[in-house]
Amino acid sequence: MRVGITVYVLRSKLTGKRYVGITNDLPRRLREHQSKASKAGQLLGEFEVLRQEHFASHEAARSREKFLKSGQGRKWLDEQYGTGPARGG
Repeated sequence: MRVGITVYVLRSKLTGKRYVGITNDLPRRLREHQSKASKAGQLLGEFEVLRQEHFASHEAARSREKFLKSGQGRKWLDEQYGTGPARGG
């Protein structure tokens, strides 16, 4: 088991909308999203994990999460992964 904090990016397979989050237990958090019990799960429906980054400190992870949610961070994600729904599958 990896110790630390994970920043993750999900993308809806239907709409292409992305969700950026932070957690100390990624498998549990993904199960919560899949169950549609969370607002993100309801919004995204079926999703794919685009990215996960691991950090030793909560402060570093929170800083990265804030960047990815900023205009500059969204632009960077667009450049890395494109926009719109996932292709194939």
